[in-house]
Amino acid sequence: MERLEARFKDALRSLETFKEIINEPFSIIVRDAAIQRFEYTFEAFWKFVKEYLRIKEKIIANSPKQCFRELFTIGIITEDENVKFLEMTDERNMTSHTYKEEVANIIYGGLKKYYELMKNTIGKMEM
Repeated sequence: MERLEARFKDALRSLETFKEIINEPFSIIVRDAAIQRFEYTFEAFWKFVKEYLRIKEKIIANSPKQCFRELFTIGIITEDENVKFLEMTDERNMTSHTYKEEVANIIYGGLKKYYELMKNTIGKMEM
């Protein structure tokens, strides 16, 4: 349970720093910083979900997509939210290609909705 609480706190802290940067006026530097914060927020968030499923639901899920599918299966997220989480995972995997302007701009364009999705979902998970 201690590990779950630590993962929860990490996810919340990451979400706060992510929120700060996505509310800044656009510049190339802000875009790149926002993508970096998205990367570590995504990692903290899915690792919290993984631990939550293991401890609270007795479900073993070893990948982000599997974790999000399980959240849908147990009714924490809707089918539409599940689809958005799967898309978010794909975009997270594209972040290693942000040296390409068009990829960076596509990822940046979805960051606010991904923040809201993670924030709303963590709010539904009982701690």
